[in-house]
This record gives sequence, structure tokens and C-alpha cells, in this order.
Amino acid sequence: MILLFTDFGPAGPYLGQVEAVLRLNAPGVDVIHLVSDAPAPRPAGYLLAALCRQFPQGSVFLCVVDPGVGGEREALALEADGCWFIGPDNGLLNTVAVQAERRRWLRIDWRPTTLSASFHGRDLFAPVAARIARRDFGWEHRPVAGPELTAWPSDTASIVYFDHYGNALTGLRYRPEFAGRKLRINDRHVRHAEVFCAVEAGTALWYRNSLDLVEVAVNLGRADQVLGLAIGDGVLFEA
Repeated sequence: MILLFTDFGPAGPYLGQVEAVLRLNAPGVDVIHLVSDAPAPRPAGYLLAALCRQFPQGSVFLCVVDPGVGGEREALALEADGCWFIGPDNGLLNTVAVQAERRRWLRIDWRPTTLSASFHGRDLFAPVAARIARRDFGWEHRPVAGPELTAWPSDTASIVYFDHYGNALTGLRYRPEFAGRKLRINDRHVRHAEVFCAVEAGTALWYRNSLDLVEVAVNLGRADQVLGLAIGDGVLFEA
């Protein structure tokens, strides 16, 4: 399957154009809209790394969060633990790489006959993703060392994404020693609960979400508004 991870938004023409390219170039391969409201590349990478663990080897992730499109950044394909990730070299793929046990990077040297300066997702990344999904590696590429990852943290104790309900996902993977501890965020202390209904309506909580990440929520409310949160806000567990 090919999984779309983008910041295109659910409306407008962009997702449809990319999906059309994928279906034309990889007929019979399932195309799934995984995320269409990803944040900036670095926080988006932590969400991508959490999501990809749910999918089998051989899955192909088309990752387009590319504010530097048309600039100097490279176009890369990453094979990590048996899955493929295609996207720009802007940090979006780094967390997947640093959390993987096995990785290899390919620089995408192939270019289509027509390449829009502002829509590499459709013209460059989508055709490559389609060919990888068909196990066709006859396009121009070369192995590269990839981004420097020695200083890239495998987790980040900060907010990386807000869902439709205003819940705040962090880039911090849950560990058993977190259980029962209070979480400090924006000078507020948030208690631990396993489910929303374990606290009173309007009360903030943190919990281990379905992606195995630490998440902050408000029972019957919006954590982003009640706590005044923003992408990048840090979180800290109290001793």
C-alpha cells in the first residue's frame, strides 16, 4: 500500500492530483490518506515515526511536508526496517531513520520531463513512490550517507500535533516509569489518567495514547484552548 502523509489539508485540489498520479503509475496498489494536516517538518517527523509502526513491511509512505520546495534541499528515499519513505531532506524523515534498527538512504536523481517548481509532491515524489510500490528501481538514484543524525533525538518532550478534538500529541514515547507522575506544561500540572472519563469534565489529563505516545487532553474539552497550547510547547514529568 501507499500511505499519504502531507500538509495539503483535506480540501482543495492537491490530494486528488497526487492520488491520480499514484493510481495511474501503480494501478491496483491501495492508496490511503493517512495524514493531510501535518505540522512543520520536524514535529511532523515524530508523528510519522509513531504512525508507521502500525504498518507491515513493504508499505510505502509518500511524505510531503515541504516548505522549501524548489530550493536546495535534496529529494530522498529512505528504507527503514522494511518500509519505504519518500520525501524532502528537511528533517521530515529523520525521526523514522533514527528510531529504525536498519536504514539506508537513496538520493533521487531522476527528474520527470515536466517538473513544477512548487509541486514536487505530484511531479517527483509521487511517481517515485508508485515505482517503489511496484518494486521498480529502474529510475536514477544513488546510495548516500543521508542526513547527519548524531544530534537528532529519537524522542522529543514537546507537542508535535493537535488532533480534531484539540488533544495534544507529544513526540515522547510512553515508558512505564511515567505512570502516575504529573506532567508540567506551560506552568500547569496535569495528572495522569488511563481514560478521559477517569477525571471530571473540564479537567486536564495526560495518558498513553493508541500510538504509544504521551498525549494531553481535557475531558469534554479542548486541551489546545483550555491550556493555551501550541506546537513546540515543551512538557516535563515531575519527579
